[in-house]
Parts: sequence; structure tokens; C-alpha cells
Amino acid sequence: MKICCVRAKTLKIVCAFLIVFVLCFSVVLTKESKTITTGYAARKVPVYYVDRQDKKIAITFDAAWGADKTQQIVDICKQKGIRCTFFLVGFWVKDYPEMVRAIDEAGMEIGTHSNTHPKMSGLSETQIREELETSIKLIEDITHKEIKLFRQPFGDYNDRLVSVCESMNLQAIQWDVDSLDWKGLSAGEILSRVGKSVRSGSIILCHNNSDHIVDALPTLIDTLRGRGFEFVPVGELLLDGQCVVDNNGMQKNK
Repeated sequence: MKICCVRAKTLKIVCAFLIVFVLCFSVVLTKESKTITTGYAARKVPVYYVDRQDKKIAITFDAAWGADKTQQIVDICKQKGIRCTFFLVGFWVKDYPEMVRAIDEAGMEIGTHSNTHPKMSGLSETQIREELETSIKLIEDITHKEIKLFRQPFGDYNDRLVSVCESMNLQAIQWDVDSLDWKGLSAGEILSRVGKSVRSGSIILCHNNSDHIVDALPTLIDTLRGRGFEFVPVGELLLDGQCVVDNNGMQKNK
């Protein structure tokens, strides 16, 4: 009987120890889960699209290499009565200052696309500032207009980059509709791809020197207008007042 009692007491002690261990482990897991969730919520992201219901959208053109089709793009936009947004790399501005002036004088919006088109998440804060400040000065010296928008090369970013933009009163702009025009897609493929994805508040990514953008652009504008969409520059697409950008990249009112 004594042996049975000892075994029973031992079993109770072991069970009690296991219960305490499980409870402690659960607390640790809960804390870790909360930390992970909090970290994700605090992640900084650029604006991918805007929380709008008025069917306003923006079409953007990144310019880094070549300028053969740029004037045609500007002319098409003027003929169609729309204003688009060009994001210009610093070395492109140096190579084509007259084109920068033509874009501006046509009433198109201009933002910076960095100075040398690097992967900016790999840069230090000092290097990021240098990329932005140098490219902004190059553009502003030609247009005499303040640069307020930035498109990160390759769509590459991290918290440090977005934080530097915020400190410089620059809005980092991504996209939610990628035309993939840079891959050599035909005009029809570009139209199909954009048409399937566009929504109210969308930011469409195109490039100034892609193979078939000039062929696609007039029909793209007409088609989306026919569906009730209105083209505005990114600066006009963005919401005014106190806004936040959620984890999906949607800019919305607080």
C-alpha cells in the first residue's frame, strides 16, 4: 500500500509539473504571436492604390532608359485630354533635359525615380537621401516645381526608405496594376492585362520606352473611359487630410 501511495504522489507531482510547463509554454507562444502581429502592423509601405469610389485612376510612366516614344506618349495624353505622371531617373533627366521640359510644359506631373536606379533597400539612410536629393534637384532646376512623389526602382523598398521619404515630405508610390509592357507584351496583351485588374483608385505602371506602349495607349484610355474611369495624375488621386496606408498599400482616411 505504501508503494502505491508513493507512486500516486509521484504521479500527481509529475502531472502538476506538466500542467505548469504547458501553461508557461502557452504564455510564451502568445507573447511571440503578439510580437509578430505588432511588427507586421507597423510595417511601412508605399501607396499601391487609393480608397476611392469615384472611379478615378492614375496612369504612370517610369523613365530610365531611352526617350524615343516619350513625346508620342505626351502627345496622346494631350489629345485625349488626360494628365499622367512621369517618374524620372536622374541620369535620364541629364540626358534628356528638353524632354523633361516638354513633359512639364504639357501639364503632366513629374516625380523622382531615384538618381541612379539602384535597389534602394540595400542603401544606407545617407545614400537614400543622396539619391533622392540629387534627382529632385535635377528635375526642379528644369521645371521650377516642387517634387512631391517618388517611385522606388524595381518596386523595391523597406521601412528605412519609406521613413526617409516621409522625413522629406515625399510620398512613396507603388502600383496595383502592372502592365508588364517592359516585357515586350503586344498592345492587345497590355490592354487585356490592365483591363482585368483596374479598379477605382488604381495606379497603373507603364514605361516610357516599352515596345508597344504607344500602340496600346490610345485604346487603353478610350476603353477605360468607356467603363466610367477618369484619369488623373497621382497627386490628384491621393486623398487629402489625415491619411494612413494599410498593410495592403491602400491609402485611406484615418
